[in-house]
Amino acid sequence: MERLIPTPARICQWLALGLALMWPLAAGADERRFRLAAPEVLIESGLLGYILPRFSLKSGVRIEVVPEGAEAEAGLGTQAGSAVFVGEGATWRLRLAGDHPGAARFAEWIGSEIGQRTVTGFEVAGVAPFSLPEAEEQEETGPVFNGDAVEGRQVAQAQCGRCHVVDPDRRGGIGSTPSFGALRTLADWDARFQSFYTLKPHPAFTRVIGVTAPFAEHLPPAIVPIEVTPEELESILTYVAGMVPADLGAPVQIQ
Repeated sequence: MERLIPTPARICQWLALGLALMWPLAAGADERRFRLAAPEVLIESGLLGYILPRFSLKSGVRIEVVPEGAEAEAGLGTQAGSAVFVGEGATWRLRLAGDHPGAARFAEWIGSEIGQRTVTGFEVAGVAPFSLPEAEEQEETGPVFNGDAVEGRQVAQAQCGRCHVVDPDRRGGIGSTPSFGALRTLADWDARFQSFYTLKPHPAFTRVIGVTAPFAEHLPPAIVPIEVTPEELESILTYVAGMVPADLGAPVQIQ
């Protein structure tokens, strides 16, 4: 029988077919396996050897630990990422390098109640060397206003300075009326300033042009009225937002 020798074209077709058949298996395997980079001190602590098999048992995702700096889908370090546990004198953070589903699942697990219990359940000689990080403080951001703070100071001094001390470096105002610095200490200061024209005694002599109705002809204000535009009010709010609250030693009592 004559032996058939495959041509180069035929060999290429076989290789392409083989790769096509193998690709789904390889892709599926990659989804259930990823590399986790970690420094030597963390590897030698024994924590990873304790928690990773438990994660793999629950999820079916296997993790290969590689040295810090090696190519990996996720990494544990002290500089960047989400804080996941504390120990060995540092707060350890997990960072993801991409969108690998297995790595994302591990990040979700280690931040869950089960993952956290697993971390704190690791003991050496009866002592748990790793604990959970305290909730990281988020920078508090106040309301943002887009007016002109310089104009706001000028308008406030001209319109509000008759009753309130607007600028802490200047005198004036009425003794029974809280200063802007004192009002700035209130948790809802921004809401009060935005709606000041509705709060007594302001409605009797204050008009925000285009917002409030003109004064009735038969009930004119008893004093020279305050008139501001919405844009000027925005500038006042911008000025007050940048003001340092007064140190009063006790909360302001507003009725």
